[in-house]
Amino acid sequence: MHLLLSDCPVNLITVSSINKNQIWNDSMESIKVSVSPAIFSTWFSQTHLSNLSKKEGRYIAKIGCSSSFVKSTIEGRYFGLIQDSLKKILDTECDLIFIVKEHPKKEGVTKTNAPAPLFEQEERLQEEIGVSLSKARIRPGFTFENYAVSSSNQMAWAAAEAVSKNPGTSYNPLFLWGGVGVGKTHLMNAVGHYLIGERVDDKILFCTGEEFTNEIVEGIRKKTTVDFRNKYRKLKTLIIDDIQFIAGKDAVQEEFFHTFNALVAEGGQVILASDRPPHEISKLEERLRSRFEAGLIVDISPPDFELRCAIVQIKTKERGIEIPMDLVQLIAGNINSARKMEGFLIRLSSEAKLKNTEITEELIQSLLGKGIESNDKKIKATPNEVITAVSRYFSLGKRALLGTSRARPVSLPRQILMYLLRTQLNLPLQEVGRLVGGRDHTTVMHAVEKITHLASRDVQTRQDILGIKNSL
Repeated sequence: MHLLLSDCPVNLITVSSINKNQIWNDSMESIKVSVSPAIFSTWFSQTHLSNLSKKEGRYIAKIGCSSSFVKSTIEGRYFGLIQDSLKKILDTECDLIFIVKEHPKKEGVTKTNAPAPLFEQEERLQEEIGVSLSKARIRPGFTFENYAVSSSNQMAWAAAEAVSKNPGTSYNPLFLWGGVGVGKTHLMNAVGHYLIGERVDDKILFCTGEEFTNEIVEGIRKKTTVDFRNKYRKLKTLIIDDIQFIAGKDAVQEEFFHTFNALVAEGGQVILASDRPPHEISKLEERLRSRFEAGLIVDISPPDFELRCAIVQIKTKERGIEIPMDLVQLIAGNINSARKMEGFLIRLSSEAKLKNTEITEELIQSLLGKGIESNDKKIKATPNEVITAVSRYFSLGKRALLGTSRARPVSLPRQILMYLLRTQLNLPLQEVGRLVGGRDHTTVMHAVEKITHLASRDVQTRQDILGIKNSL
C-alpha cells in the first residue's frame, strides 16, 4: 500500500532553505559540465529546488519550473541527469517531482510593458525549432549530445560534426556506411538537428531511399515532377538513408543525379547512408558512384563493449531509470546492436512496471535468456575443424586441449570446446565426451552449463566464443 506524504508527517524530514539552495547550486554546477551552455541557460536556469524532504531513507525533491513548457522539456529530456547529480551530492537515492512554480525571489515582481524577457524569446525559438524539425522529418531525440563515441565510430562522428559546422564545404557528399544498428541514422539526424538549431529557416529534409523513389514514381504518375524538383532542388541540406534502394531503378537514378548536381552547385550539403560502400552497390550507375566517391566515405563498425555500455547508460537515463554498472555490463555483453538495446530496455522498463518490481539481475536474465543470443547463426563445421579452431584461438596444442590438465588456462578452453560441440553441432553428450579425451557425459553437461552461464555474464567469454565462431 502506498502512503501519501501527508499520511506520515512524523517520518518526513524537510531540509532547510539554506542547505536546499546550496544543494541545488552544487547540482547545477555538476550539470553544467554535461550540457552545452545554450541548453543550460535556456532550460536549467529556469528551475529551482522548491522543496527537499526525506522519507524512509529516500529524498523527495520537488523541482520548480517557470512554465509548463519548461517542465515538460526538463522532465522529458533531463530527468535522469538531474536525478544522478542530486544522488551524488546527497549520497542517497532521490525521487523527483516536477511542478510549475516561479522561484520565490521572482514572485511578486510587477509586470511592465517592457520587451519580452530573453527566455520568452528562447521559448518561441524552441517552438520554431520543433516545427522545423517536424517539417524536415528529423527525429528530435537523435542529437550529438546523446550519441556515444568510441573507436568504432569516432571518424564518422568527427566527419558529421565537421559537416554540421560547415555544410556544403567540409565533405560533400558525406557517405556513411555500416551494418544494421551501428548508428548511421542517429548521426545523420544529429547533423540535421544541429543545422536547424543554428539556421532555423534553412530548408533541410531527411528521407529514405525508398521514400525518394516513391515520390518520383508518384510524380511521374500524376505528372507533378515539377513540384518534386522544386521540393528537392531548393534544399540547403538533403539527407538520404538507405541510398542503395535507388540502385537498378533507371528513372530514379536519373532524377537523383540531376538533383544531386543542382544541390551541390548551389552550395547545398548532401549526406547519404548505406549498408555497403558505393563500389559494392550493384546496379548503381557509374556517374553516381563517382560522385559518391568524390566526397568522404566513412564506415561505422559494430559497437565494441565499452561503446555498448555507454549506449545502455544513455538510453536508461533518457527513460529515467537507473541500472547499476554490473547490470549495464550484463546487457551490453549480451546484445550487440544499439537498436536491439533500445528495444530490450523498453521491454525491461515495461516488465518492471507491470510487475511493480525493481530492475534486478534475475529480471534481466529472464528477458535475455541464457547464453548467446538465439538469433546468432549456427556454425557449419566438422568436429575436427572446431577442435582445431579452439586450439589455434587459445594457442594450445591439441594434446593439451584434449588432455587431463585441470589448470584454468587449459580447462576453460576445453569447456568452451565442449560447449561449441554440443550447442553448435548438436552432438550427443556421449559423443562430445568421446571427442574431448574420452570424458563422461556428466562432465560435458557441467561444462555446457558453466559456459552458458559465463557467456551471459562475462564479456571475455562471450568474445572468445564469437571469435572462434567467426574463424569458422
